[in-house]
Amino acid sequence: MQLARLIRHGATTHWRTRLKFPAHTLDAIEEAIGRAEQTHRGEIRFAIETSLTPLQILSELAPRTRALELFAQLRVWDTEHNNGVLIYVQLADRAVEIVADRGLTRHVKQQEWDSVCRMMEEHFRAGRFQAGSIAGVDAVGSLLARHFPADSRPAAPAANELPDRPTLL
Repeated sequence: MQLARLIRHGATTHWRTRLKFPAHTLDAIEEAIGRAEQTHRGEIRFAIETSLTPLQILSELAPRTRALELFAQLRVWDTEHNNGVLIYVQLADRAVEIVADRGLTRHVKQQEWDSVCRMMEEHFRAGRFQAGSIAGVDAVGSLLARHFPADSRPAAPAANELPDRPTLL
């Protein structure tokens, strides 16, 4: 199993990531995050990782564990209201993981996040990377809007604490 995974990760290159996530797709994801964040008080961060290092594979680093590491490294946890969500796409393993901060986990069950992940993976298997990414952002935005709707007071809009632009790793 590790040999197959090593080969898969070695064969998944950054140029293939750029083919699946070109600039116009990254722009569309960024716009979708901006739109979604107008409907709720949460913060969405989107990260795309091409592949893992051989050492990470040999140590059997699972996509979920890697997503948790990136949740910390990208400081998604560091929002004022503990309302950050990381959407992590791992191309070589064809996996999507969503990690939500503690302010959200009391309200949104893991099964709901997992459902969004599986929907995105279906899109990706069909080669619809832009549509799957936007559908995932929209679904996460809907969950956040249901539990943490945007403040309706006419005060200044909330600060955008996390970048909306997807991160390529």
